[in-house]
Amino acid sequence: MPYFIYIVQCSDTTLYTGITTDVQRRVDEHNHSEKGAKYTKLRRPVHLVYTEIAENRSIASKREYAIKKLSRHAKLALIA
Repeated sequence: MPYFIYIVQCSDTTLYTGITTDVQRRVDEHNHSEKGAKYTKLRRPVHLVYTEIAENRSIASKREYAIKKLSRHAKLALIA
């Protein structure tokens, strides 16, 4: 099953990175559900700005970690 690494931009312009098997469902959860991350609940609405596909959860988790370590400037360059 493919996994997706995604970045959403929050209402305060901060960036949140995560992984999921269903990007649209996850963005909807961030915006409307209690299942959304604590970080994004306080910064709604969020907008999807980047997605990347990975073969499996392990690869997706490693890539998510690598993206989270990037500077904001580097993340914006990745998005662009």
